[in-house]
Amino acid sequence: MTAGAMNIELKNIRFRYGKITALDGVDLALGEGACGLLGPNGAGKSTLLRILLGFLVPAQGEGRVLGYDIRSGQFRIRRAVGYMPEDDCLIPGMDAVTFAAYFGELSGMPRQEAMKRAHDVLFYVGLGEARYRPLETYSAGMKQRLKLAQALVHDPKLLFLDEPTSNLDPQGRTEILELIKDISSKKDIQVLVSSHILTDIESTCSRVVILNKGKVAAQGELAALKEIQYSLYELRTKGETAGFLQALKGRGCRVEETEDELLKVYMPPDMSRLEIFRTAEAGGVQIRTFVKSRTSLEDLFAETVGVD
Repeated sequence: MTAGAMNIELKNIRFRYGKITALDGVDLALGEGACGLLGPNGAGKSTLLRILLGFLVPAQGEGRVLGYDIRSGQFRIRRAVGYMPEDDCLIPGMDAVTFAAYFGELSGMPRQEAMKRAHDVLFYVGLGEARYRPLETYSAGMKQRLKLAQALVHDPKLLFLDEPTSNLDPQGRTEILELIKDISSKKDIQVLVSSHILTDIESTCSRVVILNKGKVAAQGELAALKEIQYSLYELRTKGETAGFLQALKGRGCRVEETEDELLKVYMPPDMSRLEIFRTAEAGGVQIRTFVKSRTSLEDLFAETVGVD
């Protein structure tokens, strides 16, 4: 790959399971750094990962992963990328160093090199002292770190992580997230993290792709997306708000009511904040607090996919 080249390039990718459309015209162009892959259940995240890994062939469209065609270069893609699956992929009876070396050999490494590299990556993920223990004695956090080690053993330039912090306690989550940040920032590896935990994505990724109903609902630099997608204001009011809220929704706003009676109003880009005051006055509602909110990935996700 040349400097500035895209590690992932997809154009108009479409895929169906029978009558169900899983991906509907997906375009992606991802280069260096860490990118989060988000979407509600059924959005197409798993299907997209399987296409990028060469396990599925799209019905339409074209693409490349690390320069390899997703149709004709599937075997080369699988040897070149690292993949940490959501489900356990452990082999009972093995110890960690044998397991990691085995995956290195599957990726084309000579046995002696794979074994040496297995020791290195196990120390890197914090399993050096436990590398000869049987895998069935590992805790959930150790198993996640081992899955990360096997994904790194062949020194890939592109790493796919599918729900990397699932079933972990807070300490285990922190350890995995710190490893992801270190990998993407110091080891010249592009990381694509698929997760339903928005705070994990926000803490590790500078870019994000949000899928919804098989389409790309948003993609780009996270900071820029949070800034330009919408304006979010937090309000506290006095008076009967039912008519006021209905009027705001009629003007294209989306409104959330929190448990402590705070109103979060997502305004469309072409709407002036003065409209909120005019609408309140017309509905006999007093606005006691009006603050522009610092947006989060959770806000962006909710606004993009229309979650109520």
